[in-house]
Amino acid sequence: MSLNRICIQSRYIAIQELAKTENVSIVLLCQIAKVSCAAYYKWLNRQPIVRELENEQLVAFIQYLYTQVDGIYGYRRMTLTINCQREKESLAKVNKKRVYYLVQICGLEAVIRCRPKKYRKVKPDYVAENRVTRKFTAEKSNQK
Repeated sequence: MSLNRICIQSRYIAIQELAKTENVSIVLLCQIAKVSCAAYYKWLNRQPIVRELENEQLVAFIQYLYTQVDGIYGYRRMTLTINCQREKESLAKVNKKRVYYLVQICGLEAVIRCRPKKYRKVKPDYVAENRVTRKFTAEKSNQK
């Protein structure tokens, strides 16, 4: 399902909700949304395909997983977790591109953690005295 298709689908849902709650005619709402009435009624009476139902289940699991790990997982690690879970249930694996697409549609982003620094700044115990004092020229060789 492309992003354009999702945008159109959200228009249909908005038309449906406004028609129920605000008692506005569907013909007027279709004109405002720049959608034909025939397309709206065709969408209203359609049967969802298997892929859409599977995507809805995946989105629900992705959102559940995202909340469980506090948004740390990206789409790659989510794909690994989903595939492990689906393997236990003896279902087919899911491609990482599909998970990436669904994560993008949901608007989820992974939290990028900063790694702690592996060193500490410590003041030196001994500092040598400054004998050169920014005078780099010598009168004879091997003086400085």
